[in-house]
Amino acid sequence: MNYFEFYDLPISFNLDSEILRRQFLKFSKKYHPDFYTMESEAKQAEILELSTTNNEAYKLLKDQEKRIKYILELKGLLGKDIKPELPQSFLMDMMDINEQVMELQFEYDPTSHQAIQQDIDQKEQELLAVVQPIFDQYDDHQINAEELATIRDYYLQSRYLKRLKENMQKII
Repeated sequence: MNYFEFYDLPISFNLDSEILRRQFLKFSKKYHPDFYTMESEAKQAEILELSTTNNEAYKLLKDQEKRIKYILELKGLLGKDIKPELPQSFLMDMMDINEQVMELQFEYDPTSHQAIQQDIDQKEQELLAVVQPIFDQYDDHQINAEELATIRDYYLQSRYLKRLKENMQKII
């Protein structure tokens, strides 16, 4: 059972956070181990597992980046044995930005730092603009391989940009 099934929610990149929160709270009460202290050890173990699943599911599904990764894993597009590659055009753009970051490490300039940060932010916005319509209209039963590949590429590229932004913060 996946976490969406656990909460009886459709697989979606845009979850209603309030509905998710209500399901989590409902299951937190339903599967709270303190209510099962008089039950058999097997039942207590079952409830403890359900309580743990509830906590893990909520933690993962409430975070959009983790939720995207999780859905891609469910669809077989990410995983330990799967080594997806970033698109060449993106890597070429990043090569230019990485060169600028390296120069910044050797000779810090606040104006250059801000310009690089703006380039990264713009790239993030461009990536999101491509994938947001897919997120908004996502239907798990009608999604095609091309759209899933676009989402996978978005996920990988946004993670790359996130690491780049973290490196930029270290330079300051």
